[in-house]
Amino acid sequence: MLKQYKSILFLIAVVLSFSSCVSTKRITYLQDNEQDLDSIIEIQQLKKPYRIQTGDLLSIRVKALDQELVGMFNPVDEANLSATTEERVFFDGFTVDPHGNIRVPTLGEVNVLGYTEKEVREKIEKLLLENYFKEEANIFVTVKLAGIRYTTLGEIGTGSQVIYKEKVTIMEAVANAGGINEYGDMQNVKIIRQFPHGEEVYSIDLTSIDAISSPYYYIQPNDMIVVNPLPQKALGFGTTGMEAFRTGVTLLSVVTTSILLFTRL
Repeated sequence: MLKQYKSILFLIAVVLSFSSCVSTKRITYLQDNEQDLDSIIEIQQLKKPYRIQTGDLLSIRVKALDQELVGMFNPVDEANLSATTEERVFFDGFTVDPHGNIRVPTLGEVNVLGYTEKEVREKIEKLLLENYFKEEANIFVTVKLAGIRYTTLGEIGTGSQVIYKEKVTIMEAVANAGGINEYGDMQNVKIIRQFPHGEEVYSIDLTSIDAISSPYYYIQPNDMIVVNPLPQKALGFGTTGMEAFRTGVTLLSVVTTSILLFTRL
């Protein structure tokens, strides 16, 4: 009788081992189903330029033939080399307030909500020429987002992240956060994107090469990337076949010991 119990329990442990381990297809990035490794894949670029939202941080620089004239517009202290790039931008950048305004020296409140970087640059150039400079000053204005800031949650390095590039793919964002762990559901990664009217949620499968063609392959500032756990994490059987088998054998030993103790009573 005891041998029959052992056989049944061992069979159950083996079945659970193989049914609960995670397939390599679920933990491998950008798989090409057609196995055409030499194919050229068209990457879906953002069709529309990013429009500035509240909470964004802008880096604005003004140059002219006479640099002393534009000193007040460039508050970053280049002599303070000990400060990190992020610290400089945080203290000396221009934060878009809840009303969509930034405060620019001599110009005061300038509304930039919904503008592109190019439109903000053109607006500031126009205001400076109207209120402060003459055409002969030959001013040159640059406006950039102070890095792409995003948040990661779930089975990935969690926290706020920033990458100092104009364009960032979701693969770069994931790598910068430390990657998705073995329990993360890579087939259903959520992107929560901020808009003036609220939040929208998108999904992207990072195990498929088709992710490169997704309109969400490039992240935007203030995106939130959420990676939910696979069912295997809740079951606690492990991600590999060997881990699951060991867990099954341990369970079998516990049950067998319990049966022996019960039958001897």
